[in-house]
Amino acid sequence: MGSIRLFVDLGSTFTKLVAFDLEAEELLGRVQVPSTVDHDVTVGLEQAFSLLAETVPIDETDRRQTLACSSAAGGLRVVCIGLVPEYTTEAGRRAALGAGAKIVGSYSFELSEAELREIEETGPDIVLLTGGTDGGNKKVITHNAALLARSDSRVANIIVAGNKSAYDDVESLFAGSGKNVIYTSNVMPEIGVLEVEAANHKIRDLFIARITQAKGIARAKSMIADVIMPTPAAVLEAAKLFAGGVDGRRGIGELLLVDVGGATTDVYSVATGAPTSGAVRSLGLPEPYAKRTVEGDLGLFHNLDTLMTLAGRESLPAGFDDIVAAMCHENSVPTGDEQTACHLLLSRVAVRSAVDRHVGSLKYIVTPNGEVVVQRGKDLTGLRWVVGAGGPVSFSADPVKVLEGALFDEAFPLLLKPKAPEFLLDGQYVLFALGLLAQSEPGKALRLMQKYVVHL
Repeated sequence: MGSIRLFVDLGSTFTKLVAFDLEAEELLGRVQVPSTVDHDVTVGLEQAFSLLAETVPIDETDRRQTLACSSAAGGLRVVCIGLVPEYTTEAGRRAALGAGAKIVGSYSFELSEAELREIEETGPDIVLLTGGTDGGNKKVITHNAALLARSDSRVANIIVAGNKSAYDDVESLFAGSGKNVIYTSNVMPEIGVLEVEAANHKIRDLFIARITQAKGIARAKSMIADVIMPTPAAVLEAAKLFAGGVDGRRGIGELLLVDVGGATTDVYSVATGAPTSGAVRSLGLPEPYAKRTVEGDLGLFHNLDTLMTLAGRESLPAGFDDIVAAMCHENSVPTGDEQTACHLLLSRVAVRSAVDRHVGSLKYIVTPNGEVVVQRGKDLTGLRWVVGAGGPVSFSADPVKVLEGALFDEAFPLLLKPKAPEFLLDGQYVLFALGLLAQSEPGKALRLMQKYVVHL
């Protein structure tokens, strides 16, 4: 194997291809072309290879060794079903998000016929069925399994990750249904205890084995080595490595990473997020150290209308509506000073809104013993590092201005956003590639991150 390694992201908006020289630990080149997943993913992939070959001497062997991730064709779309919203349903959501999924539906308690029809119409790639602690409530998960067993063909893949005591009954209900049903350990075996890794791995395995084929993404395997994970999972792997380090080489420590894309804005925190004051009590499920949230209404290509509405509290430039309308009609890449100014504003709004939803918050509750302050989610006020990624940030005319949307706002003091962090930028837009590389050579991946993720 030569020293050149290629990595590709088959994205919803663009196909991105990156080349590294692993011996010299150098970035050789990066290109992107519009994605063609709607008709044939290999068309855009071939265009990317041809464009990269203009500056990087790649051959057929290099192409065949390429590893890929993908968020194309809507990404990995998951519906979560559980017993109680704050517990098993939320545990299922966290397992799915950590696997790189986009949550397209969330249901609790016993499903109704109307809700079953909603799920069928949604047509998820996976239904994650949870409910009950081990040895606890069996009634809800068996009721929901019975309904799913007679759902139509739009519900094909089901992962069961609930009360293990109900699995014999659930298996009997799915017998003869024609569904692809996979069983794994409970995401919440005891109240307040999260064990999402097993479900997380089953989701990723199913993505690789079946869902890439169904979406046509597997056609890329005729040209490359493999599609090994959803893109958000690759970025999460990069964030964990960048924060934690490997093999005696230290990472940078706890961080918040904001990845603004054409279809979604994803936020990753690798941090404990524990209360910073002894007077504050935590409520809800324990937060995962490595957490991802995805906002499907905050993409810079598919959601300009939503971002325009959210920008309402900003100081808008003259002609804002008309300028954004032109961007919607043309594409998400700004041209000229007016579009650039609007694009910066909308990018900051995407960052601000996504981080607002990701971080924890405080609430004051009056009890018979006086006022109590409670925290839900992570306290990231003292975080040192905020990392920007994704095209609208990496290639922004002013990435600092965009990332300022992640900062604590005195007007909203109960939102626990970073107060005085330092900004870092994935200025070459390569973190997805380094997350892929980290699966085989984490030491090289970390050193490349520390080289190409730069201070602002």
